[in-house]
Amino acid sequence: MQLTPDRRVAILLHEGILGSIGKTGLTLLRYSEATIVAVIDRECVGRSLLQLTGIDREVPIVESVEDALAYHPDVLAIGIAPPGGGLPPSWFMELQHAIAAGVSIVNGLHTSLANHPELRHSLRPGQWIWDIRQEPVGLQIGSAQARELPCKRVLTVGTDMAIGKMSASIELHRRARDRGLRSQFLATGQAGLAISGEGIPLDAVRVDFAAGAVEQMVMRYGRDRDLVFVEGQGSLFHPGSTATLPLIRGSQPTHLVLVHRAGQTHIRNHPHVPIPPLPAAIQIYETIAHAAGAFAPVPVAAIALNTRDLDDAGAKGAIAAVQEETGLPCADPVRFSADPILDALVGC
Repeated sequence: MQLTPDRRVAILLHEGILGSIGKTGLTLLRYSEATIVAVIDRECVGRSLLQLTGIDREVPIVESVEDALAYHPDVLAIGIAPPGGGLPPSWFMELQHAIAAGVSIVNGLHTSLANHPELRHSLRPGQWIWDIRQEPVGLQIGSAQARELPCKRVLTVGTDMAIGKMSASIELHRRARDRGLRSQFLATGQAGLAISGEGIPLDAVRVDFAAGAVEQMVMRYGRDRDLVFVEGQGSLFHPGSTATLPLIRGSQPTHLVLVHRAGQTHIRNHPHVPIPPLPAAIQIYETIAHAAGAFAPVPVAAIALNTRDLDDAGAKGAIAAVQEETGLPCADPVRFSADPILDALVGC
């Protein structure tokens, strides 16, 4: 399933525009080809989406699902990704209103809704609930098969969670397609899957099969591509992250792109966990990917720098500083251009 251009989507994003839990909804606003007709966020009613987020999309911000129905959505996408992926109880009534109005639901939370009796029994013919986080069938453990593929396999890795690994992957994929390259973006999270329809919800996969699930995905799409961009998850430096290593082992990347937020010195919400200097972070990722010779050497080819919190002059200065510190190409592919990173990947 996928949110295609013919869909009229309202995004449930309470406290997500200004808070830290709205990554999914903001990503849909930035990258989805669907027609977004309304954003529901009671903190920001009536304000400009462009001024609040920098996303150049003319979409009204309303207070409730009931208000959003005036814009005739046929899909309600849950746009938050709170810690643990649970559904806030106060939102359930909003979902009931949507279902009662004939609106289908895209659900990226860990909480399953498709089998919820209060919602399932209210569905009309043709109306549906898509629980994105469902483990694929037929999984096996990883076996490093992906290293046999002829394509370049680019995995975005991060110094923290939620810093732009998916955005960097999508920007690189789209720029590669613009250049005529046979490129494929492979999603590993709920927002990426809703946008592209291609990939797996990695955090719904049992840990024993995580690398195998990534491997099967890459093998399915990588045989006739020049470039495959695999959406990164988590971070080797985050104390709660378990997703990065299965992505490395399953995708058998030929190149890594390190994603970092400009100026960030410690893991968000964990000030006692420092982020290593970028040269050390690069060395750690390359060492783990190579695994003392068990796998092929994998270079960090470039740095994708998230400069969202800086003005233009500060952003350009931060990019220049990272280039000098690491000796690698650096760019903010969302704010400026993905070309410097893509040039590094194509030229390797």
